[in-house]
Formats: sequence, structure tokens, C-alpha cells
Amino acid sequence: MKRAAIVAARVLVAVYATLCGVVFATQRSLLFHPTPALGHVPTLSLDVPGATIRVATCPREGSRAILFFGGNAEDVSQTVPELAHAFPDRAIYAPHYRGYGGSTGSPSEQSLRQDAAAVFDHVQAMHPDIDVIGRSLGSSIATRLAVTRPVRRLVLVAPFDSIVAIGARLFPFLPVRLLLADRFETVLDAPRVTCPTLVITAGQDEVVPASHTHRLLAAFDEGIAVEALFPTAGHNDVSSDPAYLDTMRRFLD
Repeated sequence: MKRAAIVAARVLVAVYATLCGVVFATQRSLLFHPTPALGHVPTLSLDVPGATIRVATCPREGSRAILFFGGNAEDVSQTVPELAHAFPDRAIYAPHYRGYGGSTGSPSEQSLRQDAAAVFDHVQAMHPDIDVIGRSLGSSIATRLAVTRPVRRLVLVAPFDSIVAIGARLFPFLPVRLLLADRFETVLDAPRVTCPTLVITAGQDEVVPASHTHRLLAAFDEGIAVEALFPTAGHNDVSSDPAYLDTMRRFLD
């Protein structure tokens, strides 16, 4: 009996270790879902270390621009036209992450953050006043950018506190904090943001529950961030709300 129990315990440990190994090996395929560029908008190419980044654009003259970072499965070329319509006085730039929409390379937290800084610097040379919008995964990239670059105003759409926290909630039986290579811990960057920030919360978000967004909101220094709650919106349809772009426009204007 004792030997059988030992064998069973060893089998369970082996199965658990195998499961952890599979999650570790496939984590980036679970996090990143590269999409082709289906929208028909102008693009520019930017060479960065190890890759060439394609940036969907609506080029316009003037000092003001919007830099948009999309979700983990978003074709940003389809988002540019709606932003261009909402902000006719500003140039729009939306980089396709590595492996997305014609950009080369493979995505990782470190590479995406480095690419975002490179795109910002490129855009700033033409437009010194840059507002940054980040949706879902892009909210973490946008928040770090607001810490390291002179962002005028920041908008976070359906943001989260950290991928680590979300992963721990989804997989409570796994040592997520030990396994994750790409952590996107936005909550650690939030206290260092000094520009005015708008947090758009989807009240029925099935991907990022409001509790994760509120933990992030609480991490900003007092007076930095304000919340716009869309109580009936979900993660993927909050931008379809008629008040979505109006709310963003009022804040950025």
C-alpha cells in the first residue's frame, strides 16, 4: 500500500511538472496572437534592433499626434481610420507588434517596449505633442512609455494590473509567478506616471475583470488618473459604445 502511494505521488509530481513545462514552453503563443494587416491605410517602416516594424498611419501636418498600441490579437490598421475620424487635427500612428501585420521578428515584453520607445522617438521628431492610447495589452506598453517618454496625455482602455495577476487567477493551481517570462506588470509603472491619465473600464469585461483595472487605477498617484466606466460594455466591444470616442476626445482636447 505504501509503495503504491509513493508511485502514485511520483506520477502526480511528474504530470504536474510536465504541465508546468508545457505552459512555460508555450506561454508566448498563449499571450500573443499575431494578426495580418487587413485594413488599407498608409504604413511606414521603422528598422529597430532585430526587426522591421510596420506602422499604420494617417499622416497629417502639425505638432500633434496620437500613438496607439493595440491588444494582443488586434489589427491596428483597422483602428487607425476611426481614430483619424475622431481626431481630424492630429496625425495617427499605430505600430504592428513584431510578428503582426507585416512586422518582422517575434514578440516579447522586452522587444515590444523597446519598439514602442523607438516609434515614439521617430514620431516626436515630426510631432512634438504626442498623446498615447493603449488598449488591453497595449495599455501596459503605453503606461511604460508614459514613464520613459514625454507623453502629453495617456488613455488606457480595458487595462490590467499585471499579466501575472491575471494568469494566477486563471491558473491558480500553477506557479504562474515563477513561470512567466513576459509579466507586463503595469501596476509597478503606474505610480511613476505624471501625465494626466484616463482609464476606460468595461463593466462587463470577461477578459480583464474590473477588479484588475481598479487595482491599477489605485496605483496611480492622487490626481493623475480618472476613470470612465462603461457599465454594460465587454472587453472587445467597449469601443463600439457611442460615447467611447467622445469620452476620449473630451479628455485629449
